[in-house]
Amino acid sequence: MPLLTRKTWLLAKIESSEGSDPSPVGGSNAIQVTNVDITPIESDTIQADAMQGFLGNSTRATVLANKRVSVSFSTELSGSGSAGTPPAYGPLLKSCGLNEILSSETSATYTPLSTSFSSCTIYCFYDLTRHKITGARGTVTFNLVAGQIASADFQFIGIYNAPDSTDMSGTWTLANQAAGLEVNDTNVTTATFHGVTSQRIESFDLALNNELVYKETTSSKQVLIVNRAPGGTAVIEALDTATTDYFAKASATAMGATDVILGASAGNIVRLKVDQTDITGVSYGDTNGIRSLNLPYLALPTTAGNNEMSLIYT
Repeated sequence: MPLLTRKTWLLAKIESSEGSDPSPVGGSNAIQVTNVDITPIESDTIQADAMQGFLGNSTRATVLANKRVSVSFSTELSGSGSAGTPPAYGPLLKSCGLNEILSSETSATYTPLSTSFSSCTIYCFYDLTRHKITGARGTVTFNLVAGQIASADFQFIGIYNAPDSTDMSGTWTLANQAAGLEVNDTNVTTATFHGVTSQRIESFDLALNNELVYKETTSSKQVLIVNRAPGGTAVIEALDTATTDYFAKASATAMGATDVILGASAGNIVRLKVDQTDITGVSYGDTNGIRSLNLPYLALPTTAGNNEMSLIYT
């Protein structure tokens, strides 16, 4: 029978040993996602360039080398529903090179790492077909757009395993993933960009921009995070330069703090902080006849490193 697109779901669990399947189950490891797009086999194709007495392709079959899987999807940027408990997609955040620090009944905080990266196993079900992706690591972009539900958009690469029709273990039930919130004047309680508070932000995104490399040797298969370059773009309603002069800010070399908080109910408050926001340009936009400013930026670390940004759930 045909595979139904609506019957798509995803499980993810941290691996205790890199590349070793920890067997995620429906009741504990389910994540509500949208826009799932999987490339079931990515590879480097190798074909013998043989001299064989006639024109045309080699009689040797093509070899698919360095087989891997890539998958992208989005999830609501929301808390777990309980302060101090990580959201259901916490394993994905950790596998994007973020360190998880839990404070009981208070907060779950994620900050960048430069070593000891976690990896996860992802089960992506397309109806009756399971794609098992082990050793997965990725990158994420956080998106807040006025009038829409805030999202975390993930891209992962992992080790190829042959798809199968194995049923999910347990029942698909969602836990530790509160409903996402609309980005609006009520739900956004703090909107600071580059040190200026109460900004009329139309959209704000922050991407880790991890550089991912799949490497296979005679005794290993790995997805590696080899660099990152966090940054994004803020689109802000343009005001008179006498009020806020972003042209001067872009021309100067001074950094400014950015702090965006979505939500006001404990357990579903999400905070994005970039303490050293470096504006890299300014251009005009138009939103329904109203001028806006497009402000690309980089999230810079201090000399201590690993502090370009922080994601805090309370």
